[in-house]
Amino acid sequence: MRKKTSMTIIEQAIIKVPALKAMLDRLSQQVTLRGQSPSTLHNYSRRIALFVIHFGHLPEEVSEDEINEYLVALARDPKSPSRSTFKHMVYGLRYYFRLLGMNKKAIALPSLKGDTKLPVILNRSELKELFSAPLLLKQRVALSLIYSAGLRGQEVINLKLGDIDFERMTIHIRQSKYKKDRIVPLSPKIAIGLIKYIKAERPHVWLFNGKQLDSQYSTRGLSWILRENLKKTSIKKKVNLHSLRHSYATHLLEEGVNIVTLKELLGHAEITTTMIYLHVAQLEYTIPHSPFDSLYPKAKNG
Repeated sequence: MRKKTSMTIIEQAIIKVPALKAMLDRLSQQVTLRGQSPSTLHNYSRRIALFVIHFGHLPEEVSEDEINEYLVALARDPKSPSRSTFKHMVYGLRYYFRLLGMNKKAIALPSLKGDTKLPVILNRSELKELFSAPLLLKQRVALSLIYSAGLRGQEVINLKLGDIDFERMTIHIRQSKYKKDRIVPLSPKIAIGLIKYIKAERPHVWLFNGKQLDSQYSTRGLSWILRENLKKTSIKKKVNLHSLRHSYATHLLEEGVNIVTLKELLGHAEITTTMIYLHVAQLEYTIPHSPFDSLYPKAKNG
C-alpha cells in the first residue's frame, strides 16, 4: 500500500468518503456527454475532493450555512491574496451541483464578479530574450511554437506529427476547447526549427513525447520549461504559459489582423473574449472624422 503522502487529493478524499467515487464517475459521464474538457473535470474534481476532505461529507450533505462559512474562510485566507482558491472552489461546487441536477444548490452559491485584469504581454525584445534562453532544442522549439501559433498549453501537448503540414504550412489543432478544430498558419521560421527538432529527437506519435515511449508531454512540463528559462532572462513581468498566447494575439492586432480573423485563429467561441486584446494592443490612432469627407477628396490646386 502506498504511503498517504504519495496519494492524490482525490484518492485521499475517496478513502475518507467512499461515496465520492460514484459521484465523480457520474460527473465524468456528464462531461463526456456534454463534450467538455477532461482537464476541466480533473480541476473541479480536485476542488470537490478538498471540500470533501474538509467536511467528511459529500457537498450535497453539507448545509448552505456551513458551505458559506467555509467559502468566507477561503476568501479571507491571507495565503491567497487574489482569492483564486475561493473562486475555484465556487466554480468547482457550482459545476458539481449543476451537472448532478442540483440547480438550487448551485444558485445559492456566491456570485463572482468577472475578472477585469488585463493579460500580461511580452514585448518583442522580451520574447527574443526568452526564446534564446533554452539550451535544449526541444525547449526552444516548444516555447517558440506556442507564441508563433497562439496555442494553449493543452493544444501543444495534443499535437501529433501528422498535424504539422510542412507543404501547406499549417498546423491542425484538433478538438480543442469547445470541441472545435481549427487550422492556423505555420511560421516558415518555426518550420525550420521543427524539422531540425524532429530529425534530432525522432518523436514517434506525439510532436512532443513524454518520458515514456509514445506518451505525451505534460502541460506541467511546459510550465516548468517556461519558469526555468525565465530565470535566465531579465524579464520581470509575471508571466505564465498563457502569456505567450496573449502576446501572439496582441501582436497580430498591432500588425493589422482584424479581430474577427483573430477570433478564429485563437479558437474563441465569442468575439467578446477576443476583444480584451483591444485594451492592450498599441493600435495606430485615427483622428475622429466624418466618413462623408472621404467621399469627396479635396481637389488638387491648380
